[in-house]
Amino acid sequence: MHFIKSGAWLDELLLDDCPGMDLTVEMLGIDDRPGFMIFSPKSDCVVSGAEEAALLLERCGLAVTRHVRNGDRAGAGQPLLEARGNAAGLHRGWKISQTLMEYMSGIATRAARMADAARAVSPRVRVAVTRKNFPGAKRLCLEAAVSGGAVVHRLNLSDSVLVFDQHRVFLDDAGTDAPDALRAFARRIPEFRAALPEKKLCAEVDSPEDALLLARAGIDIVQCEKFPCSLLAETVRELRAARPGILVLAAGGINGDNAADYAASGADELVTTWPYFGRPADIKVRMTAL
Repeated sequence: MHFIKSGAWLDELLLDDCPGMDLTVEMLGIDDRPGFMIFSPKSDCVVSGAEEAALLLERCGLAVTRHVRNGDRAGAGQPLLEARGNAAGLHRGWKISQTLMEYMSGIATRAARMADAARAVSPRVRVAVTRKNFPGAKRLCLEAAVSGGAVVHRLNLSDSVLVFDQHRVFLDDAGTDAPDALRAFARRIPEFRAALPEKKLCAEVDSPEDALLLARAGIDIVQCEKFPCSLLAETVRELRAARPGILVLAAGGINGDNAADYAASGADELVTTWPYFGRPADIKVRMTAL
């Protein structure tokens, strides 16, 4: 588990699903009946959420056997977790743990698909997921993506510098249009570097000309937004000639179907939100009374 989940956070998930008594279990009078349940995927997947699910189940008073770690690849029908205890604990932990693993494993599986495709072409390229994850679920989304072999592009606004057009228009000497604002930013790169000497400066661009302007001005990283693959490959060559060591990020519309093509461009990193959006994995839960 890469991202810390506190006990209070885990308890809040459980309380949200069962804030009082479990009316169904209470009505049936089965709360003390012993049993066990097994979680297994219906199809091959990259597992994520198993470590978090185990913690949730343990907080329900269950004895848990975990057969996988986050990031493991599991085949259809393979046991992921087993939990033993009374029916009250089993039913309290069942759905929240299942749902958590399904959503997180779906993200992890898509991230792995992208990373595998990209690295088959360029072993050093990285698939990087953005902070455009579901609000309130950042830790789960990022954990899942990292489980699938991605890295984190930006954790939050406080961890890195990334300058967009939307920032540049506010500069004092920005002028009245985007090209003027970009030139104003380029002129002030030494000033900005002095303001944050421990941080790399990154800016997004939407044309090769803008990328080269910033490279020659001394930018550390350019993020090329929605460049066609052929144009990106040409731009990467020109940027490296103009400023050896510059990092080139490709962003905008990169997904599991085109990751290999973008990796072939020579970009250092493929920035994406694609793993976040899609079907959850389908994880079956079989419960048995003892």
